[in-house]
Amino acid sequence: MNIIEKVKQNPYVVNFLLFLAILGPGIVTGSVDNDAGGITTYSVAGAIYGYNLLWTLVPSFIALLVVQEMNLRMGVITGKGLADLIRENFGVKITAFIFLGLIVADIGNTATEFAGVAGSMSIFGVTKYISVPLTALAVWILATKGNYKIAERIFLFFSFCLLFYIISAVMAKPDWREVGHACFHPQAKMDGEYLSVVLGIIGTTIAPWMQFYMQSAVIEKGITIKQYKFALLDVVIGCTATVVVAFFIIVACAATLNKNGVTINEASDAAMALKPFAGALASQVFAFGLFIASAFSATILPLATAFYVCEAFGFEAGIDKRMDEAPQFYWLFGSIITIAVIIILWPNAPLIAITIWTQVINAMLLPVVLISMIYMVNSPYIMGEYVNNRFQNFVGWTTTVILIILTIMMILTPVVPFVRRILHMGA
Repeated sequence: MNIIEKVKQNPYVVNFLLFLAILGPGIVTGSVDNDAGGITTYSVAGAIYGYNLLWTLVPSFIALLVVQEMNLRMGVITGKGLADLIRENFGVKITAFIFLGLIVADIGNTATEFAGVAGSMSIFGVTKYISVPLTALAVWILATKGNYKIAERIFLFFSFCLLFYIISAVMAKPDWREVGHACFHPQAKMDGEYLSVVLGIIGTTIAPWMQFYMQSAVIEKGITIKQYKFALLDVVIGCTATVVVAFFIIVACAATLNKNGVTINEASDAAMALKPFAGALASQVFAFGLFIASAFSATILPLATAFYVCEAFGFEAGIDKRMDEAPQFYWLFGSIITIAVIIILWPNAPLIAITIWTQVINAMLLPVVLISMIYMVNSPYIMGEYVNNRFQNFVGWTTTVILIILTIMMILTPVVPFVRRILHMGA
């Protein structure tokens, strides 16, 4: 028996090769979570509250892991995507309501990602009128000329590049003793701004489109129950990478911006503000991470939207399909990118309002999606013996309730000042 045959028969080698074959859906889905909106949220949290909000990443990680595992298990057991399952179990009307909102939200989300491309490239002296169209063209070529395996390898490379935020944070020279203390000794405040940021961190970790993309990727990959443990490891690594990147973004901004009283409104502001405190290289590394995250998400978001909309209504979908085989898929994908690019390049476009309303729609739809998921994953008719256990249900329902509270807060926040003004006038 030669060396190659011995290696092939080694169970550890075999398991490692199987894991490499399964690797992808969990890491890609988790990494895309750190998009321009997520990076902005973490940057603002670090700039305003320093290290004090690092503790929120622990419950965020638990919630993300449990929800993503549900997606994985449903995809493996049923062999169907989440959109398909919702249509079968809740009817066309509810499906249409969910997906109409998701399409609007994902157009806004994609526009936000291209805003991240524009902001990050401006730090390198590249105007948005060059960076945004070129990135959009690259996204289109990847989807139409590539295939799933090539795209997934590029996505995995992008996921790896997000670890550059670790370098940016280390160069900021944080007080690691303070960092450790903040992680395990929460200093909760009950004022509205603090609570909004806490809920924002938790809410930005889990987005509606992620649940559909994750399950569609599992189906596209053809993962079976025999490969479940390897796919679960992929999910764990993806969720861990998501929280690690978020951790170092908060640390970088806390160690520099918070210490020097600098306020920011978006992630590109954080990259620029780092320069005088951590050096030009730290600023450029932060900006590079923002560009990678934005370009990455600008690819995945419209792809995910096209995937689950076509899946829900029975159209062919997938980047392994030719354009004449899946015209609806490519038409929807191209339309989302085109509209998002027009929004970003339009002079004086209300980007802040678009971002806010996009997050409102996301927050309103996510509890609906999670309730649908929890119902289906607890159905023996759908899942057989692979239904949720008590811990999974507890985390799932707790996350749903918190996100419903977040939704109510986001809706009522602009209403409260108006009501107070009316009452004041009446007095």
